[in-house]
Amino acid sequence: MKKRSVMIAGHPTSVSLEEEFWDALKSIAQGRGLSVNALIEDIDRNRSGNLSSAIRVHVLNALLAGGGTAGQGQD
Repeated sequence: MKKRSVMIAGHPTSVSLEEEFWDALKSIAQGRGLSVNALIEDIDRNRSGNLSSAIRVHVLNALLAGGGTAGQGQD
């Protein structure tokens, strides 16, 4: 588990995720031309419940939608 600080709507917050999820999140963000922080802000705007869980679900959905490539068209 790795905790990182991110900015959401101009406010710092900490998010704890496994390293594999951070790696996948970075790949998804790069594939969409976004920073990781911008992608997390987008996930935050559309989430219900815990942010870390919402990020994990977003990563899973991206992988399922992309056939194993954490990139395009989901959520």
